[in-house]
Amino acid sequence: MKFPKHFYWGAATASYQVEGGIENNDWAQAAREGRVPSCGRACDHYNRYEEDFDIARELGHNAHRFSIEWARIEPKEGQFDQKEIEHYRQVLQALKERNLTPFVTLWHFTLPVWFSESGGWQRKDAPEIFARYCSKVVAEMGDLATHYATLNEPNVYATHTNLYGAWPPFKRARLFWLKVGKEDGTSEMTGAKARFWHFFSYLKVANQLARAHRTAYNEIKLVRPEAQISVVKHVHYFHGNGGRQNFLLAKIMFYLQTARYLNQIADCLDEIGINYYRNTGYGETQEYKLTDMGWKMAPAFIYEVIMQLTRYGKPMYIAEAGLADQDDSDRGLYIWAQTRAVGRAIEAGADVRGHFYWSLMDNYEWSLGFEKQFGLIHINYQTLERTIRPSAYVYKEIIENNGIVE
Repeated sequence: MKFPKHFYWGAATASYQVEGGIENNDWAQAAREGRVPSCGRACDHYNRYEEDFDIARELGHNAHRFSIEWARIEPKEGQFDQKEIEHYRQVLQALKERNLTPFVTLWHFTLPVWFSESGGWQRKDAPEIFARYCSKVVAEMGDLATHYATLNEPNVYATHTNLYGAWPPFKRARLFWLKVGKEDGTSEMTGAKARFWHFFSYLKVANQLARAHRTAYNEIKLVRPEAQISVVKHVHYFHGNGGRQNFLLAKIMFYLQTARYLNQIADCLDEIGINYYRNTGYGETQEYKLTDMGWKMAPAFIYEVIMQLTRYGKPMYIAEAGLADQDDSDRGLYIWAQTRAVGRAIEAGADVRGHFYWSLMDNYEWSLGFEKQFGLIHINYQTLERTIRPSAYVYKEIIENNGIVE
């Protein structure tokens, strides 16, 4: 099975999860309050990015997805830090020198403290504030990057922050006596108080994130018309078995969690980034092995996810897909099955142009801290030593063949 010529192969990271030293965003504030684990220096990627990119090249990658930290760029409202802008220009230059095509995410969950404390995404002018930041970054990066995602997983953000109460600003919803919450216990860990009206906060934030993308898209096009702009959308695959009601329920859930958002922004997309981790089968009896996150291990369903999104007629790339696997016993086969399914989708006519494994290295897994390990590279958080896992070489062989050997 061969992939198209010039296919993008790589891995992904996100600023707060790997860079370290970020103390002026809402997650750092929440850590100081004891509501989430501290991130601290994380992987120190902010200072060691060249070393990490050297490893990516050693592993055969030709592209890399990363995010820019809004709180670094705009530490105070309307004030931009030229030193930090130059840092990210240097990051892009380092990628260029290693022939790694950059895919830049402009927002990956974290908010500057000044923005979160003034209302965050519930601010009436939040889309315009966000678009100003996006336009500034894209203009400053110049021709060092072409592919930009405005938002990472907007629906995941809205639910975790304003339904589950697991992430800042910790708004948990309830319906009568029933509390909405995360099954991993993080809703309780944060001390989020359940309130009925948080359902309305959730709806407002979800709609604001659609407006934010549309506004940012238009502003970016004014400064870089040639920029290829996407949203990175988490797609939870729902499927039904053994009854019409199960198939109907799967369709309803696909609409609520994926199509509703994409329908709002489809005319402001040049490409679509897909994140895939989970599936739910209504009426399904099959048993699955579980990842370290407790999620079903079903990498091949990424085929169905891709085919669902062909309806939008946009080029696609896999922005994130992977698993937490501390002992690296399943990751190699998982990557093989996952990339094979992507190849099948391409053979079926889907316009998929790249694949980024999550993650290049172990990192801070939000309210779960550093326990879960997704990386192709293991990080010793005491010494910061980088160790390439065996599964990374499985991925390398696929990349070097630009295809799958059965």
